[in-house]
Amino acid sequence: MSTASSSSTEAGTGSKSEQAYAQLKDRILGGAMSPGYRLVLSSIATDMGFSVVPVREAIRRLEAEGLVNFEHNVGATVAGIDPDLYLHTMQTLSIIEGAATALAAPGIGAEELAQARDLNKRMREVLADFDPIRFTQLNTEFHALLYGPCPNPHILDLVHRGWTRLARMRTSTFGYVPGRAHASVEEHENLLNLIESGAPASDVEHAARAHRTNTLNAFLAQKSQPPSPI
Repeated sequence: MSTASSSSTEAGTGSKSEQAYAQLKDRILGGAMSPGYRLVLSSIATDMGFSVVPVREAIRRLEAEGLVNFEHNVGATVAGIDPDLYLHTMQTLSIIEGAATALAAPGIGAEELAQARDLNKRMREVLADFDPIRFTQLNTEFHALLYGPCPNPHILDLVHRGWTRLARMRTSTFGYVPGRAHASVEEHENLLNLIESGAPASDVEHAARAHRTNTLNAFLAQKSQPPSPI
């Protein structure tokens, strides 16, 4: 197994249960432990230099977060993304986040645009030695900057709920389809150009919605499923 990338685990801080949790979560989110991977307590404990007790506690915590499944006679395995839940969440987000971004655009000033461009630049740099966890973190910050100024609190609440649901599903789609990250960065640039130029709200909404749908379709294609009809 690969070593954990978490700075807290590298520093050896926190209880053994916390360290085991952080290491396992890093490996799951980073793709080192793919969906269906069997989590054998004794092997993981030996690898980490712990007893099985903190590892068991860590796995239970990950199970509560939906990252691990436990089946009788099988044991603990890394959970996959529920394709139907992901489809429905992304379809909904494509609509509401597109609207939120279009409504927010007039309130996005030069400072916010500069921050967004910096985030996109950092995402582009991550592509060379691709880290899906880091890319996803930057991507989340990027989009929050663009939809954040949305003046409609009801739409904004729905967007936040959608992103929270994605986080619970640990959806680094980029971990499943890393090639999508390259196109995503270019689409970000196009979206920023539209906002900076004061493009009509309909153009901004269309670009933001298409961007979200393209990510969904990349995931569906990986699963040999047809693209989203909307």
